Amino acid sequence: MDPTVPPPRTGRRRLRLAVMMGALAALVAGSLTVVTSQASAAETPLSQGRPVSASSTENGGSPASSAVDGNLGTRWASAFSDPQWLQVDLGAAATVNKVVLNWEAAYASAFTIQTSTNGSTWTTIHTTTAGTGGNQTLNVSGNGRYVRLNTTKRATQYGVSLWEFQVFGTGGTAPSQPPQGPIVRVAEFLAECPFTHRLPDDPIVFPGLPGGSHMHSFFGNPSTNANSNLASLQQANSSSCAPSIDISSYWVPTLYANNVPVEPTGTTFYYLGEGVNAETLARTQPIPLGLRIVAGNAKATGPNDPTSTARWSCLHAGQVNPGKDFVTCPAGTMMESYLDFPQCWNGRDLDSADHKSHMAYPVNNTCPASHPVPVPKLRQVLRYPVSGSPANFRLASGPGYTMHGDFFNAWPEAEMERRVRDCIRPVIKCGFDGHP
Repeated sequence: MDPTVPPPRTGRRRLRLAVMMGALAALVAGSLTVVTSQASAAETPLSQGRPVSASSTENGGSPASSAVDGNLGTRWASAFSDPQWLQVDLGAAATVNKVVLNWEAAYASAFTIQTSTNGSTWTTIHTTTAGTGGNQTLNVSGNGRYVRLNTTKRATQYGVSLWEFQVFGTGGTAPSQPPQGPIVRVAEFLAECPFTHRLPDDPIVFPGLPGGSHMHSFFGNPSTNANSNLASLQQANSSSCAPSIDISSYWVPTLYANNVPVEPTGTTFYYLGEGVNAETLARTQPIPLGLRIVAGNAKATGPNDPTSTARWSCLHAGQVNPGKDFVTCPAGTMMESYLDFPQCWNGRDLDSADHKSHMAYPVNNTCPASHPVPVPKLRQVLRYPVSGSPANFRLASGPGYTMHGDFFNAWPEAEMERRVRDCIRPVIKCGFDGHP
């Protein structure tokens, strides 16, 4: 120590240090108290991770699910038209007191917020014609299981787009948990839908024209006829399917053996995540409610016609080569028909003039730019109790290579969304109930 510098006043220095340390400790404690208080006040939206659906998507990279994933780096974007809607299923009745809309640059200047207990009857709890975009917090008061954003006027030339659609309140249910224990890594769920009735009707190709088609065998919704539409299928609210919640309608041309109609005894409809790469699979969206898909061609000209897509084979007779026309199955076996439906949607239309153009098959294991939205692939597997010479068989549409299938989707939106989320995207084999 320098002898010219007076020694420090250690008592006062220690006192000042003690006071400073005490103050610092108090400050830190106060800060920690504040931080803890803020953390405990954070709310998780009732909507986060819940099943969600939308009127449209701009492309496969902007699905409805991105609006409720809690990730501000992903978004839902609609087609470039009015009106549009986004709907979330909270899982159970809830009291809703706040909705937060985190808009991307493409926002809506006019919109409503609605709630519903059943997904069909709606009550408006907020309306505006002066939307500002950005991050809008709306204090509302409503009750229901479903919450819907209806946009009626876009503020830009584009569609409408949300980083997040957040619903706050009390009630609802927590998102389903990942399955426990061993799982089979196959992206699949299914429905077993026995035969219900025969009619010379086709509500997709010949709507409103009873008797206008060749004979069809129907599966699933027993109400299906030439006048069927989504509303009538939903009103019927019955099905031969397992699970019974699948009130969709499936139909094919009737098979005849020696001119006697024969119905399949095995009728399985698989929903698959195959035929596309991992990136496309991860983007798979629920099949939109009301979507109509036709696979195969009733007017195919021969087994080499590329529009003939069905395959015939024999159950438990692998030695018989499959083909596009009927095959000769040994006695005691059954003849099978396999038909894969297209799984790439254009993101806009539930049907098209030719009943085909709104859907496409993957190209190079991904959905083409013209049809950017991947949905589960529907695979129809029918097993007929017939064997022997193909000369004895015909379809109502003609030879075996004219086999085709029609699908009118009426799955409840929440159930379809859950199965895509829990079975298809994570590549898990699920049963009739949509669980591993």
